[in-house]
Amino acid sequence: MRLTGVIVTVTVSVLLQTLLARYTAGQRWMPDLVLVGVLFSGLRWGPVAGMLAGTTGGLIQDLIAGESIIGVGGLTKTLVGFAVGAIGAQFVLVRAQARVIITALATILHRLMILGLNALLEGPSGVPWGDILIQTALTALCSLVAFQLTDAVPGAIERSRASRRATLSRRKW
Repeated sequence: MRLTGVIVTVTVSVLLQTLLARYTAGQRWMPDLVLVGVLFSGLRWGPVAGMLAGTTGGLIQDLIAGESIIGVGGLTKTLVGFAVGAIGAQFVLVRAQARVIITALATILHRLMILGLNALLEGPSGVPWGDILIQTALTALCSLVAFQLTDAVPGAIERSRASRRATLSRRKW
């Protein structure tokens, strides 16, 4: 179940990121939905799942985006996925506020790691703090929606099934 969940999460997040990038082409501020999928996997299934999701999601995102250096996104997402998975395994993070804070901190860490690795490989550049904070806010908002949906949808489906069974029971006929 864990491997299937990670594969489905990464696939959905990459597809949504690609679809969103298609409609927001040319805009600097865009949430990193692949990172949301990695964080979701790490918090839900632990550090190994976070690493697997980070590696596959990051490499696929690097290949699709056509980055000059392939693997930087995969490496950073792997490290962030492992760290968030380890934190999620140690602490109970069931409240939405805690998950959003973890997502925001992981997004900032992820962007700073990418900037640091690119500075080592290509040369130093400035840190765009405004862009990082806006992307952090958008990614945290998307993660809030994703976590709320995954918490609410199974309960709604079960309530729907229970109400259907109650209306079609033999006692009422």
